Amino acid sequence: RQQKWKSSVTTQAKMPPCDFVPEKYKSYPYERMQKIREQNIVPSLRMYYKKPLLLHQGHMQWLFDYEGRRYLDLFAGIVTVSVGHCHPKVTMATQKQLARLWHTTNIYMHPSIHEYAEKLTSLLPDPLKVVYLTNSGSEANDLAMFMARLHTRNFDIISLRGAYHGASPYTLGLTSLGPYKHGVANGFGCTTTMLPDVFRGPWGGSRCRDSPVQTVRKCSCPEGVCHAKDQYIEQFKDTLNTSVPKTVAGFIAEPIQGVNGAVQYPRNFLKEAYQLIRERGGICIADEVQTGFGRTGSHFWGFQTHGVVPDMVTLAKGIGNGFPMAAVVTTKEIADSLAQNLHFNTFGGSPLACVVGAAVLDAIEEDGLQKNSEDVGTYMLLELAKLRDKFEIVGDVRGKGLMIGIEMVTDKDSRCPLPAEEVGQIWEDCKNMGVLIGRGGLYNQTFRIKPPMCITKKDVDFAVEVFHTALQRHMERAA
Repeated sequence: RQQKWKSSVTTQAKMPPCDFVPEKYKSYPYERMQKIREQNIVPSLRMYYKKPLLLHQGHMQWLFDYEGRRYLDLFAGIVTVSVGHCHPKVTMATQKQLARLWHTTNIYMHPSIHEYAEKLTSLLPDPLKVVYLTNSGSEANDLAMFMARLHTRNFDIISLRGAYHGASPYTLGLTSLGPYKHGVANGFGCTTTMLPDVFRGPWGGSRCRDSPVQTVRKCSCPEGVCHAKDQYIEQFKDTLNTSVPKTVAGFIAEPIQGVNGAVQYPRNFLKEAYQLIRERGGICIADEVQTGFGRTGSHFWGFQTHGVVPDMVTLAKGIGNGFPMAAVVTTKEIADSLAQNLHFNTFGGSPLACVVGAAVLDAIEEDGLQKNSEDVGTYMLLELAKLRDKFEIVGDVRGKGLMIGIEMVTDKDSRCPLPAEEVGQIWEDCKNMGVLIGRGGLYNQTFRIKPPMCITKKDVDFAVEVFHTALQRHMERAA
């Protein structure tokens, strides 16, 4: 019966034009690809959508499937394509380096690692001037944990519930989302504390967060006071007083939580949490894997939006626009603690990776992508907020720049998550109309919008119209 259901809602959404013509698809037929997937690729690598996409080519904010269908990519390979699919500047730099030198490890000098290290660290405040290059975000966070423990000679590390910091055996202890936890020993020396989520948590109001869109919760705080922040800091202190020793190795947090659905904390929460950790001898780590490189719009780094300077920053995803690379940036003093013994990474900082990284930084600057993230992201947040006001099931719209979450609920009063199956129908509808978005949150109830930073306001108009139509169809189905 579900298949026969026809909506009376028609969409007015017209996909913005694109003059790029993809090559003709020449690989295996779709059915053969599916068979290989079933037989030769591990089943834990689950795919999106009932009929998974077979993608063939990308151009800036657009993706093309094997039949030549075009999609607006609002998830960017999980917040990884920062400057645009196959960005000409990055592609050209990579091709030139491919013909020159792919790989020599760091036992020799080569130009690009030195040029890139200087370029990257020039964008970070003092004393964050020393970089260790790796290949993935999990690897970067793994190393950050290791260095924090080595440097402080303490062991315990605190993270926020709802955090995602990787899936390596070490970082799994920091990652605090049930679906990622496996039944193996992990998390020794890792403690989670209450997430200061001003929409879903016990405290929150209408002025808590650094976003053009606030929660629908009421707020009675006088100017300069935030009751929610104070309560969440009390919980943080409670964790420090009950769950860890007097001294700790550190605290890690994303400036805005990514996998959990663009969750934002009350203003000044991180500032006070950092202070409490430093009083106990710990170091503060900012996981910028999703928030870095201008995505939040107002600043180049997410931690800057909180008015803090961490002791260590981990970077990945957007750093390479899809090329596997990552980094830990820290102080000379902390970096020195790793130099007492050997610690080596064969591929980290390869000639190829460093050339890609440098070209990405150039593209962000030359294309004005931080400013675009702010302008287009703010426009999108405000447009989506209109849909929140119109539909009871859109509980919260939040974020900053092009890091946006839309949390779906059964109703705004209870804030109960909309069942995953219903969220799935809306999501499938968007895909069928040509818009790809992510999913996140503990109950898979939050849509994640984190597109390549080159998208335009016309793209936003199209995407919001598509989302609007999908919501109307859902209401009709429900009725």
